[in-house]
Amino acid sequence: MLTNETRRQDFPGLSSLTYLNTAAESIPPLCVGEAIQQYWEDKLRGMKGRDQHFAQIEACREISARMTGLKTSEVSFCSCSSEAYNLLASALNLQAADEVVVTDIDFPTGTTPWLRAIQPPTVRLWQSVEGELRISDLLPLLNERTRLVQVSLVSFYNGFRVAFAPLRDAIRKQAPNALISVDITQALGRVVLDCAEADILISSTHKWTLGIHGGCVIGIPQHRAARLTTNAGGWFHLTNAFDADRFQRAVPKEGAASYSVGMPNFVSLYALNASLRYLEKIGVEAISRHADSLVAQAHRGLVELGLKPMAPHQADLPTGILAFRHPQTAALNAALEKEQIHAMHHAGRIRIALHGYNTADDVSKLLSVLGEALRRL
Repeated sequence: MLTNETRRQDFPGLSSLTYLNTAAESIPPLCVGEAIQQYWEDKLRGMKGRDQHFAQIEACREISARMTGLKTSEVSFCSCSSEAYNLLASALNLQAADEVVVTDIDFPTGTTPWLRAIQPPTVRLWQSVEGELRISDLLPLLNERTRLVQVSLVSFYNGFRVAFAPLRDAIRKQAPNALISVDITQALGRVVLDCAEADILISSTHKWTLGIHGGCVIGIPQHRAARLTTNAGGWFHLTNAFDADRFQRAVPKEGAASYSVGMPNFVSLYALNASLRYLEKIGVEAISRHADSLVAQAHRGLVELGLKPMAPHQADLPTGILAFRHPQTAALNAALEKEQIHAMHHAGRIRIALHGYNTADDVSKLLSVLGEALRRL
């Protein structure tokens, strides 16, 4: 793990603040800035720079595949998770008689494309109970008409983590025609993934992966490639974009590759290649061991202060996110910001995110400031 010296060296921006908001935006390591500078230098070569651009894409594809547990050929990229889900909707081409299951603690990108379809499928809501999603509540929603079950492995809202194996087994048994889509944005780079058997994995690149905006990882196993090939136009994902028959037909590459419909956002992939290799060098298991203990420390401390976390603590299914509500969250957040403690304050809740670059001192400072603020209320 990071020592005090390597933390200061790799993340100089952390020297003046206590950063607990990686679930919204990460603080990238210096190597990401160096990768962005390398993109700039390659870009200055004009067309000749594209050799390096495409080499970076392939390097990023290789490390992304390793981090997700997939093969290199099963991984590709688009510009953001919203684009990915809309392309997924084009691939599925669902009809009014079809059904989709979404959760009430998922991010809008994974839940709204089905509501915006020209012929919207029936959307069934898997509702959380006391902050957690229970398989027993999912079962009545599944049937032979279910075509998709969309979940986040870790909820952006409260940090709850779905137990993937029981979820997979329930869906395969009760809804044999359904595909499983898993948003891993709040997990990739922070926890050891256990969901490579999902039908499609989607992750933004500016959070726990320590990358920047403008990228999204798409993972589709080969046996689902044909079923999940998009119906979008474009050129980069086509096999015949410049062939003689290009005005008669458009032939896409299959699976994940079909989600890269236009010119890649090269700079985001330079950054992601660097950030994922940085995380791999440290080791996601090591990051999880280190940061999970901080989450446990924070959870205990919040409870001792009389603040109830919005999701149960899952020692066997670690995540990096804690959230709580309070009648005066605005005042609590103001107290945190006054002490340069950066958390997320939104819709009456405060969300705390703990990554490998956080320390026990960060948690102690958080709890101390919250305790003092609560005493003054």
